[in-house]
This record gives sequence, C-alpha cells and structure tokens, in this order.
Amino acid sequence: MTTIARTTTLKDWETDQEVRWCPGCGDYAILKAVQRTMPEIGTAPENTVFVSGIGCSSRFPYYMETYGFHTIHGRAPAFATGLKLANPQLDIWIVTGDGDGLSIGGNHTMHLIRRNLDCQIMLFNNEIYGLTKGQYSPTSRVGTTSPSTPYGSVDRPAQPAAFALGAGARFVARGFDVSKELPNVLKAAHAHKGAAFIEIFQNCIVYNKDVFEDFAAPKGAEDRQLWLKHGEPMLYAKGTKGIALDAEALHLKTVEVVDGDWQAAGVIVHDVTNRSVAHMLVEMRFGEFPMALGVLYDDPRPTFEADVWRQNAAAAEGKTADLQSLLKKGQTWTVTEKGSEL
Repeated sequence: MTTIARTTTLKDWETDQEVRWCPGCGDYAILKAVQRTMPEIGTAPENTVFVSGIGCSSRFPYYMETYGFHTIHGRAPAFATGLKLANPQLDIWIVTGDGDGLSIGGNHTMHLIRRNLDCQIMLFNNEIYGLTKGQYSPTSRVGTTSPSTPYGSVDRPAQPAAFALGAGARFVARGFDVSKELPNVLKAAHAHKGAAFIEIFQNCIVYNKDVFEDFAAPKGAEDRQLWLKHGEPMLYAKGTKGIALDAEALHLKTVEVVDGDWQAAGVIVHDVTNRSVAHMLVEMRFGEFPMALGVLYDDPRPTFEADVWRQNAAAAEGKTADLQSLLKKGQTWTVTEKGSEL
C-alpha cells in the first residue's frame, strides 16, 4: 500500500458527531490538540485509525474523521496489533485511560509495549474511574475518597510512565490536557518508529476536579514544571533552578543556578536516549522536585510488525501459497531437519 501525501486542515479531522463529555472535561482540550496536530504530521484521515477501549476517553474515535474502533474494556492494544499486522502502513493511535489501560488492560498494554508495535498510545490519566461514577483507579493517590474507598484509598498508586519504562518502552513522554506544549509531544511521539507511550494528565471535572492544579495551574507554572528538551539543560523556575545528579547517592537533586551559570551548578543536559536518567525523572517526587514533562525517553529499535512481516516473507520464500490447490493434487509435506518440503 502506498500512501499519497496530501495537505489537510483541522476541518478534515473533525466529525459531525456531538462531543459528549461533561462540560469542562479535560478531554475536550486533548481532542482539539490532536485534531490541530494531525495536519502537521503529514498523514491522512483515510490512512489513520483511532482505537479505544472503555471509559470516558474511549469515546475519542467518534470525534476523529478517521477509521476508528471503540472496542472492549482494556483490549484496544489487541485490536491495534491485529490492524498493524494486517496493514503496517496504517497510522494507529490508541486512546485509553488509567483504568482501561492499567487495570483490566494492564496485561495487554504491557505486551504491546514490550513487543514495540509501531503506534501511539495516549493514556489519559485523571486518577479516577469517571465513566463508572468515580471509583478509585490504579493511579489514585493514597487517601483518595471514592464510592469504592469511602474511608480513603490505602493502595500505592501505579505510575504510568514508570510502568511503560518497566515494560520496555522505547518512547515515553508526559503532557497535560490544556498545555500548549502537548502538540509538540504528540508530534515527537508520531515521529518515533515503534510504540510511543504518552501519559496525559487530564482533569475530571466531576469526580476528581483540579487534582493536578498543584503543577498544571498557569500561575507559577514555571516553578513547578520541568519541560524537557533534548540537548538542553534541565532548567526551571525561569532558569534559576535546575536538576543535577548526585554522583555519590546516584539520584537526582535540585540545585540553585546563580547568574545563569547552569554548568557551574552541575545541571544535566537532557539526553532522550539515556534510559537510566529517564527512570530517575519519572521517579522524582513532585513537591521536592518539579513535574517532569515532555519527552523523557526516545531510543527506537526494530518494530514488532516489521519483524513479523520479515519472518513470514522468509518462511514463504519459494513456497506455493495456495495450500488448497496442493491438497487437491494429493501432494503432501515432508518434515526434514532442514524444514518442510514437498
């Protein structure tokens, strides 16, 4: 299949469906960011598929003028894998949530990541089950009060980005719903060849309102957000603070930057291929540290579907494809040490 490049606009990606999320939901901002980004990444609606599972975020395919599958709880990765194996030329985006992707779908998400299927995984993390009326989720914080934890959750929350790295992800990024930087994160994910995992912090206006305001609120954001850019020093707070490595303890630390001399302060330059530092950035405790956002890790390797197609091509080389025709002729296969022969 050959994809013909063509110019698209925002209107080419919008559907005529009524968008049905709660007023004020962060999903609206994410949807608009995706629709505005698609014309800039050089793909086309007829070559694009959005696949979702179950949850508020999973209504996403209805609102994209592309092919789409609204599948079953936690199984979007399985459907996406089948689609990509059938047609590797398709541009596949998976839309999931912290419950859909990390609870019932955690197994499927893990295997898609470790296999490195070429797709973009957008995990909307609102730290709550929104569609099923506010139960606590795998990412809910300790003490979260909900219908399923009336006395407060005692579970230690899962960290989506840490989960992805642990599963062998070659691309991990973070953003949040109303951030102006989110389109750049989406572009970087799409440019990566392989499974690109993007955790998107998303405000649930009804059941977990403003849970991310401590770092996502516009006022004072520069003091609480560390936007990572490859090849640039890890600076925040208008360049007055930075992230350095404590070489003795082997963990990150915050340092003061005097007169803009970040090198003297020992501030690290971000290298997206450094997996060890990516793990450290994910594990930084917010409050003591700023929230690490942007592309944390990006180091491609061969994709699952490419390996499968190469293997199938090699296995089929020199063989007759029509098995039924062979059977009708009474021919049989003989298994030898070298393989199967007629």
